[in-house]
Parts: sequence; structure tokens; C-alpha cells
Amino acid sequence: MDRGLIRRRLPLAALAILSMAASSGCVKRRYTIRTDPPGTLVYVNGEEIGTAPISKSFTYYGTREITLVADGYETQKVLQPLDAPWWDNVVTDFFTENLLPITLRDEREYEFRMVPSQNPPTADLLSRAQGLRQQGQLPPPPKRRTLLQWLGLRPTTD
Repeated sequence: MDRGLIRRRLPLAALAILSMAASSGCVKRRYTIRTDPPGTLVYVNGEEIGTAPISKSFTYYGTREITLVADGYETQKVLQPLDAPWWDNVVTDFFTENLLPITLRDEREYEFRMVPSQNPPTADLLSRAQGLRQQGQLPPPPKRRTLLQWLGLRPTTD
């Protein structure tokens, strides 16, 4: 083969490989949390992500602990599973992430209705407070000692 022909085709081959790499596959993952009423503070796995409605991108599937906090409403903790779609598994993951020439989108929406908080009756609060007060005034339970401590063979740790 002619060396000149190889030198002319080498840049074309490099350009073809570069364009294939640039147009390779990609997966976009995102979930959106909406609440009724809006404006609820949202924590995901203990990290504050903002007020609802809010969207967040993610990389890995699995269960998320979502905590919703709003004034005048009960705090909610929800374990929300994020299961992988059929095209994102051990067998097909490499192809969908790297070789497929389109962008796949996995967008999830979760809606939560907040429950208004209710104040317990005053009599119930007072009886609970009285019980806690009496419990706090009791002397602490005696410390348990081992047989060796009773016999004086091992010092007690106070």
C-alpha cells in the first residue's frame, strides 16, 4: 500500500473515531419531588436539597430516605425506592452509557401530601409532663457490679 495514501486516510480515520466518541451514549437520571403545599423543606439521605418542588440529578439507583419538613405540618420520613429501568442493568449498562448514539432519560416524579399537625389535648400534655417530672425526681438505679468487683478483686469504675 502507498504510504501517501495511508497518511491521507489517517486524519480521516482519526476524525471518524473522534466523532463517534463525541456522539456516544449518555444516560440522564433525575427525580422531582413535589409536595402539597409547596414550599416544604426537603432532605434526601440527611442532606438538605431545597424546597419543593425540587429536582435533583443522581447517578446510582437504590432507596432514598426523604424527609419533608414544613411549619404547621407533621414531619414525614419516606423510604423511596429508585429502581433501575430495564435498559440499565449489569449486562446493558456499558452499551447504554458509552456506545448508544442517543441520550436516554430516566425522569421520576414523586408527590407527597403533607398532613396538618394537631396539638394534643392540654390534659394529655399535663399528665405526660407530670409523669416525666416524677420519673426525673427518682434516684438513679443502682449500678450493677460483677462478682470480682463485689469480692474486691477488681476496682469499680465510677
